[in-house]
Amino acid sequence: QVQLVESGGESVQAGDSLRLSCAASGGAFKSYNVGWFRQAPGKEREFVGFISWSGVTTVYADSVKGRFTITRDNTENTAYLQMNRLKPEDTAVYYCAAGQSVLEYYKDYEYDSWGQGTQVTVSS
Repeated sequence: QVQLVESGGESVQAGDSLRLSCAASGGAFKSYNVGWFRQAPGKEREFVGFISWSGVTTVYADSVKGRFTITRDNTENTAYLQMNRLKPEDTAVYYCAAGQSVLEYYKDYEYDSWGQGTQVTVSS
């Protein structure tokens, strides 16, 4: 299994942009699909987006579609979540997760490895 570490979270104003990173180590990152999830205070963890191991396929939750973009650099063992036009409702702890056999990409149990999370706070 790979180990994941997220970074890049901070406090920003509505309308700002942020890029989160998910750095992997200890495994063949290029063979892992990556999902991004978030959890707001008092709410359940929710799916944000997915990128396949090759980077060819990306999927996004409706709430972030058109604002967020997921990419990956397998030579750097890192996945990215570019977040534009941030809204206060995007405030949450953001997690990246990795799994080799992911069928239902929006289900957190499909992923084997998780990072510790990074806090994103968007104020109005």
